[in-house]
Amino acid sequence: MKVITVKQPFASLIACGLKEYEFRTWKTKYRGEILIHAAKSVDKKAMERYKHLNLDYKVGCIIAKAVITDCVYIDDKMRNLLKTKDPLVYYGVLNDKDWKGYGFKIENVLKIDPIFISGQLGLWNYD
Repeated sequence: MKVITVKQPFASLIACGLKEYEFRTWKTKYRGEILIHAAKSVDKKAMERYKHLNLDYKVGCIIAKAVITDCVYIDDKMRNLLKTKDPLVYYGVLNDKDWKGYGFKIENVLKIDPIFISGQLGLWNYD
């Protein structure tokens, strides 16, 4: 199965269904089931921004199963849509107007018991 590694706190935001898009500078044609892997590294500023949510921020493990249903270019129209969804969750992409990239639409998220494993760059495979 395909896996994507995501820094904390963003991996937990996805696992809890709060974050519907994961952002990358590269696009993917892949659509289908995916596992969400929480990286060993964390975004310290973002951890502070989301600490009030009291989420479980495990690192170095797979924490959820989901489905990538789309990959969209992040333009001004998409930024406006994200702003209406949740300006706190999408803070980074909304406040960096120079950032160019894609949002992987993530749906049907299911938290799972952690599977501790090292992550990799890009989409990678886990049996």
